[in-house]
Amino acid sequence: MSLGIRCSSFNGLESMEYGNVLVPTIGANEVLIQVAYAGVNFPDSLIVSGKYQFTPELPFSPGQEVSGKVLQIGKSVDHVAVGDMVMASMTWGGYAEITKAHSNNVYLLPPEIPLDKAAVILETYGTAMHALKDRANLRVGESLAVLGASGGIGSAAIQIGKMFGAQTVAICSTKEKQDQAIANGANIAIGYENLKTQLKQIGIDVIVDPVGGEAAEQSFRSLNSGGRHLVIGFTSGKIPSIPFNLPLLKSASIVGVFWGSFWRESPLANRSNINTILKWFAQGKLDVQIGKTYHLSEAKTALAELVNRQVIGKTVLRVS
Repeated sequence: MSLGIRCSSFNGLESMEYGNVLVPTIGANEVLIQVAYAGVNFPDSLIVSGKYQFTPELPFSPGQEVSGKVLQIGKSVDHVAVGDMVMASMTWGGYAEITKAHSNNVYLLPPEIPLDKAAVILETYGTAMHALKDRANLRVGESLAVLGASGGIGSAAIQIGKMFGAQTVAICSTKEKQDQAIANGANIAIGYENLKTQLKQIGIDVIVDPVGGEAAEQSFRSLNSGGRHLVIGFTSGKIPSIPFNLPLLKSASIVGVFWGSFWRESPLANRSNINTILKWFAQGKLDVQIGKTYHLSEAKTALAELVNRQVIGKTVLRVS
């Protein structure tokens, strides 16, 4: 047994209890990890409510990304060894002292990247890289608008967009969050008021949208001809319905981005993306802001703050 967060039902945050959990066994293509830090992500709130794309068997531990030390490797794993420090992503299981991950999504850590930051790179920077490089084909000089730009994916998209040579527009709900987005590298930061008008005045080629809701249609209507609206998630809690005549009239595209499918279906392409991200981190060209650090036992509080939009930057759980 080890300590972790145990969910015996899909009753949302109330189902999360700190206590003993089973140590997982691994298969040929899996890695067993002693967790140092676990990242806190919005999909964690969906999976504990039974609303995620995949449903685990009960009981389970939530948590989609970790950093830590390799304890054991499957017989088909050859790119990491016992004792290596790694970061890894999984669908669930990360909120525990010991977890497992498929070897396709386990990465040896450069010594320049601290463990707390390593625990919050994959889900956000991996998603942003896949979105901008593979799905949008973002080009130098294009304009990039990012909804929810002070959050994890938003912050990552601002930084990676800058690496691709885009002009970035951060969209945030408060002045404090807008200031943080400028400090993170955005060229412009605006609020959600009169969003379509503000963005049309700027001229937007690509939209990163982890928010959904009313802002989705307003921002899509602002796109330049040939623009791409990247659908990543719905942290607003509302899935928008956009009339199909709009993509026709705008000559613009609505493009789905599901990094979870990408790393499973295209592991080599994903590893290339992640290796580039790790190189940029090691070179100091990217840097993730840790907003708050909680102990694993405080996971319910940490996730509640994220759901209630009380977080700037990334939240991590200190595990061991």
